[in-house]
Amino acid sequence: MIKNFSLAARVEKLPDYPFAIIGQRLHELRMQGREIIQVDMGSPDLPPPSAVIETLATVASQPNKHGYAGYRGTPAFRKSVSRYYDDRFGIQLDPEREVLPLIGSKEGIVNFMLATVGPGDVVLVPSLAYPAYAMGAQLAEAEVYIMPMRAETNFLPVFEDIPEEVRRRAKLLWLNYPNNPTGALASLAYYEQAVEFCRKYGIMLCSDNPYFELVYDGEPIAPSALLPDGAKDITIEFMSLSKSHNMAGWRLGAAVGNAEALAALLKVKSNVDSGHFHAIYEAGITALDTTPHEWIAERNNRYAVRRDKIIAALPKIGLEIDAPPRGSLYVWARVQGGDDVAYTERCLMEAGISMAAGSIYGEDGRGYVRMSLGIPDDTLDQALDKLIKLWNT
Repeated sequence: MIKNFSLAARVEKLPDYPFAIIGQRLHELRMQGREIIQVDMGSPDLPPPSAVIETLATVASQPNKHGYAGYRGTPAFRKSVSRYYDDRFGIQLDPEREVLPLIGSKEGIVNFMLATVGPGDVVLVPSLAYPAYAMGAQLAEAEVYIMPMRAETNFLPVFEDIPEEVRRRAKLLWLNYPNNPTGALASLAYYEQAVEFCRKYGIMLCSDNPYFELVYDGEPIAPSALLPDGAKDITIEFMSLSKSHNMAGWRLGAAVGNAEALAALLKVKSNVDSGHFHAIYEAGITALDTTPHEWIAERNNRYAVRRDKIIAALPKIGLEIDAPPRGSLYVWARVQGGDDVAYTERCLMEAGISMAAGSIYGEDGRGYVRMSLGIPDDTLDQALDKLIKLWNT
């Protein structure tokens, strides 16, 4: 033990990342010889478009494409993101000031909070949320205020319920739709309410939007928080190619919107990373510029079939659903007995099926479990068969 070595106080207060805990537990069980099927992780099982892989291979073989591409990524990739937002949303972005490439959206989310909040600041975080929102705020030593998300309000925070004193101290407000973990969507009208609320109180609206292409039941695409009039004045949005183009692990995304917010994020990023190498950006350009809308629709249809298969099985495995997910990569189901931790533990230890207990997402997740749609069809069938057998013996 090094005498003067210890964790910083702000890190000591930080909880372990939930999926790191799950991953370690599953590793230990597998080391014991246990076979585990994971329906917990939100990672696509299908490959990216073939043209994306071909671009990566081609560009990576070019000697002049190795090396740093710059703290702001390549101009070509920024322009590609700008074109994509224009094509999909009709939103015009200045690629020089309003687009900032990221090494995945997760680092952008945390680094943005390191850049913008600190002791005494309040960050508004939904009660069912990607853990990085609260953990990023805690790492920046800001105060987290939890906004309830419940089925009776369609899993949308009610801004009027936030106390006036909290509203006046708040600096950032986080939203994520299509939502992880619930699969809920936010309408354009809801984003208009959010923009009006944030403008009134001088709050930066932070939209985490990695699932915008993953929508079902005839929805063409989920709205962007940048769509309301004047939203760009007070909004930063985080997009990722991990889910939209099946590029999980490539660590490629972008922050878009308010130029002042992006400049703050760049100040941190330029001190902690040096961006991707050229081949990743070139592959991202191929994904954004050439992927047919039909490819997206076909992929989403496959997810929808899996969604419906899981929903049909829920009554047989001790679960029920408030409403079918309209987007994202998950089924959010309520445990009939009410104890999500006990339910997931039994599934893991007795059937070898790992799913996410809802309580890891926050207090309003207690009594729920999350199941991923990113599971190969044969594996999903096997998992459901095991669960049905478990809950009917």
